[in-house]
Amino acid sequence: MASVAFNRSSRNMQAPANSSIVDRLRSCRGATTEVRGLSAPLQHENSNNVALVCATTTRHTVVCPLDMEQAVAYLRVSTQRQHRSGLGLDAQRAAIQRFAESESLSIIAEFVEAETGKGADALERRPQLAAALSAGRAAKCSVVVAKLDRLSRDVAFVAGLMAQRVPFMVAELGRDADPFMLHLYAALAEKERRLISERTRGALAAKKASGAILGNPHNLTLAGSIGRASLCQAADRFAESLTPIVEAIRSEGANTLRSMAAELNRRGVKSARGGRWYPSAVANLLARV
Repeated sequence: MASVAFNRSSRNMQAPANSSIVDRLRSCRGATTEVRGLSAPLQHENSNNVALVCATTTRHTVVCPLDMEQAVAYLRVSTQRQHRSGLGLDAQRAAIQRFAESESLSIIAEFVEAETGKGADALERRPQLAAALSAGRAAKCSVVVAKLDRLSRDVAFVAGLMAQRVPFMVAELGRDADPFMLHLYAALAEKERRLISERTRGALAAKKASGAILGNPHNLTLAGSIGRASLCQAADRFAESLTPIVEAIRSEGANTLRSMAAELNRRGVKSARGGRWYPSAVANLLARV
C-alpha cells in the first residue's frame, strides 16, 4: 500500500471520527522513535493512510495504514497426543502472533489440526487446512503458518497448495518469501526428511546386526496385559447383558450347550463377534454369567 504523508497545512485534511485510531498508531511499525505525545491524526479524504505528527525529540510525521491487512492462521501438530498437550500449538500460535504484530496483520480466523502431513492424500485428511484455504479465498487474504513444515515437507504437496491460488506467509521465513522461495525451502525440507529416515533405518540395521534386540520387551508385556484386561472387561459386560436371555432359555427347558446355542440363534441374538452361536461359545458365556 502506497503511503502519502500530509502536514497540517495540507488541504482536504480532517480528523477521523474514530478516536481509537490513535491507539492503533501508537504501535505502528512505521514509527522509529518513542512517541511521547500525539497530535490529532489527520486523514486525507481519499486515502487509507493516516498522517500523525509526533512530538518527539525531532518533530516529524509518521504515516501508518488505517486498515490492517487481514490473514487466516493455520496450526498443525502430527498426533492427537501433541494436540492434547497444546505445547506445539502454543509455540506456533505465539510465532504467528509475533509475526502478525510486526507486519501489521489482523488474524481473522484460526484453524487447528492434528494430522500427519505425509501422504499423497494429505489434503483430503486435513479438513481444517481445506477450511483455512476456503476462508482465505473468501476473505481474499493470505494463510499464515509458523513454519513451512506445518504445511508439509513434500514439494508436490506444497506445489498443489500453491495451485489453490491462496497466498501463504510463513512466519519463520518472513513476509518476503515468495512462492519460488517456498518451493526451494520445501525441497530442502523434503530432502532432510529423507535423510533422517535413511539415518534412522541405517542405525537400526547396524544395531540389529550387532545382536541387539530392537524394541522394549517391557513395554510389550505391559501393552499385552492392558489389552487382555480390556478384553476381559468387555466380555464380562457382554455376558452380563445376556444373563436375562440365558435364564429365560433355561426356564424353557434348553439345558444343553447345543440346545442353548440353537435357541440363541433362533432368537437372532448375535455372539460377541457378531456371528452365530456354537456350543463352545455358549460354554464361554456361561463361565462368565
